[in-house]
Amino acid sequence: MNYKKTYIANPDRYAEGVMNYRTCGKSGIVLPEISLGFWWNFGGVDVYEDSLAKMTYAFDHGITCFDLANNYGPPFGSAEETFGKMYAENFKSHRHEMIITTKAGYHMWEGPYGQGSSRKMLITSLDESLQRMNLDYVDIFYSHRYDGFTPIEETMQALVDIVRSGKALYVGLSNYPVDKLKEAVAYLKARDVRPLIYQGKYNMIARDVENGHLDAMQELGMGFTAFSPINQGVLTNKYLKGIPADSRAGRGNHLQASMLTPEFVAKLQKLNDLAEQRGQTLAQMATAWILSRPEVTSVIIGPRTVEQMADSLQAIKSAPFSAEELTRINEILK
Repeated sequence: MNYKKTYIANPDRYAEGVMNYRTCGKSGIVLPEISLGFWWNFGGVDVYEDSLAKMTYAFDHGITCFDLANNYGPPFGSAEETFGKMYAENFKSHRHEMIITTKAGYHMWEGPYGQGSSRKMLITSLDESLQRMNLDYVDIFYSHRYDGFTPIEETMQALVDIVRSGKALYVGLSNYPVDKLKEAVAYLKARDVRPLIYQGKYNMIARDVENGHLDAMQELGMGFTAFSPINQGVLTNKYLKGIPADSRAGRGNHLQASMLTPEFVAKLQKLNDLAEQRGQTLAQMATAWILSRPEVTSVIIGPRTVEQMADSLQAIKSAPFSAEELTRINEILK
């Protein structure tokens, strides 16, 4: 007879040096410097046992924040279903140790109400997310984007009502222009719902959030969590000798091989050389570079394997960057 192995969490997961935690804006919440993201590699097309291995490794190493969205997969919704199965079978007794997030705003289902930031979309989507994840509430619910046509008042009032319903403890915002972000925050604060965090794409290559968003975090009292720290695998040594067939660029998954020109790969090689001088992999240096910004609360990683996760986690032990190293990085990428 086969008996299912019961997961027992590492008793030393909160020991000093295992994970660092940062205060999230002007709140009483701390987040791990590294969060686990479910955008890719946890969907219905992925092997469940591999997903569980990454989840348990993350929790055993002090990762307490798990970042999801309604349409993560593929297919849409399947990452939340994978999480829900793992949670129900292995992590339910640890619910109070976890920050679980989800989002709504991008395309999820067919028809005119299957995307955007309307009240109907957000509330319906969250109800379905809670069912898929086997949860009564999420810790953070994000408006995933400013859609350009739904009035800010409608979207923000939906978030206010979601918090008051008990289906989310906090709310966050993602992919908002700075002016709309400030307008949204003002609406929420006027109704005694303080937005906890902003999530944006940020890495050595993608720096749009440096044009106002990071400065706004201090002003608004919000935390900032960065996604895509290695730019979907670009800021690793993976592409230094060509494009592997099983890579995102090789498969065309949100990363086009056309960007990996000889000139660009030469820049990656110089970054890799600098990382080696620092005693790091390029992926570790890329993650540590983001964490060097005091505005950043947490960095979301989405590893394909446990080995990639273990590599990324070493970033929290990184030596500080010298002024010369930061200048060198900027010169390489200009």
